[in-house]
Amino acid sequence: MIVFRDPAEVPAGFGPTVVAIGKFDGVHTGHRAVIDRARVDASDGARVVAVTFDRNPLSVLRPEKCPADVIGPHQKLDLLERAGVDATLLLTFDAALAAIPAEDFVRGILVDALEARTVLVGRDFRFGAGGAGDPALLERMGEEFGFRVDVVDDVRAVHADRRVSSTWIREALSAGDIATAARLLGRAPSVWGEVVHGLKRGRELGYPTANLSADLEGFVPADGVYAGWLVDVDGTRRTSYPAAISVGTNPTFDDVHARQVEAYVIDETGLDLYGHHVEVRFVERVREMTAFDGIDALLVQMADDVDRARAILR
Repeated sequence: MIVFRDPAEVPAGFGPTVVAIGKFDGVHTGHRAVIDRARVDASDGARVVAVTFDRNPLSVLRPEKCPADVIGPHQKLDLLERAGVDATLLLTFDAALAAIPAEDFVRGILVDALEARTVLVGRDFRFGAGGAGDPALLERMGEEFGFRVDVVDDVRAVHADRRVSSTWIREALSAGDIATAARLLGRAPSVWGEVVHGLKRGRELGYPTANLSADLEGFVPADGVYAGWLVDVDGTRRTSYPAAISVGTNPTFDDVHARQVEAYVIDETGLDLYGHHVEVRFVERVREMTAFDGIDALLVQMADDVDRARAILR
């Protein structure tokens, strides 16, 4: 997938394109329905392009109202590529972009840079200064500039009769409900980041863990122990390892003051992941986070956690 970070980077004659626009936070099943429709519309040779942002626009416009991201920019690009997008225009959402009039956004990006033939948006999509742009404006400008607008209806979950959304996914993850989050996402929820040095307490206890940096990408689920996978990302190669994953502040020792994600790779010895970028995928919650009365009780529980995680992942 080609990645552009400014409309000026798009080469002349890149179009025609079929463009899907949105935040794509999570690239969940609802987002992929839009992308799948774009791929059908582009089946005669047009390129499928996602136009999205490097952060939630609310972080600039209304930071006090901005929720935590389900995924970060690196994850978003990876997932859009896996969804079949040919190119992504990842715009830096700042005060300058927020001030661009909606009509100028359409002319400069959709018409001049991308030569859009079809534009796909959700029914509640808003863009341009003051949120003045909406699907109706796109349709009027499409008649002028020769592109069609396809307004895609929400995807609803049959089991709950609720719109699939990033909000619902955050709710599920905050409750440790990995099964619901995975259904909405269409994949295991995950975080991504660099493996850094920790207190090495896990190593001292016989369970060395890969500790992810505090600036990881992705929504961290509720505190607890999870079965999942640690995926070592080396360029285009990915190596997956079964893992027991701890999320929280390690209350037994009470000396970790910020939530952290650490993964113990099951049945592997001598694995050195320091400095590697890894994806940690959550499959099932094994238990809540608990403070234990001493090391011996903790070790018994850790052994049981690993056994249960191993059984889940078989």
